[in-house]
Amino acid sequence: MLLINSFLFCGFVCMLAQIILDNTKLTPGHITSLFVVLGAFLDSFSFYDKIIKVVGGGALVPITSFGHSLIHGALAKTNEYGILGILMGMFDLTATGITAAIIFAFLFSLVFKPKN
Repeated sequence: MLLINSFLFCGFVCMLAQIILDNTKLTPGHITSLFVVLGAFLDSFSFYDKIIKVVGGGALVPITSFGHSLIHGALAKTNEYGILGILMGMFDLTATGITAAIIFAFLFSLVFKPKN
């Protein structure tokens, strides 16, 4: 059942993004930013953690989980280090993903040439 819930949650997020893309003038960058903020908002009230318990790892796949990771890390480090913990925590949980994106973007830019 957990696999079905994961699949349905990811499908719902993708469907929602496609509906927004088709019916508004928002670009994919705007929609991505919107979903990151939505994930952060849901985690601020501990609602995203409840979604993870229901759908499992499927909630950690869409872009909404990046916002969840940012806020989750910031809140965890704020309890330990105070106001300075906000920035420390944000980059603590997301550093691996950001570093991987930078490295792969650099490697792909060496291999592939842009079209004119």
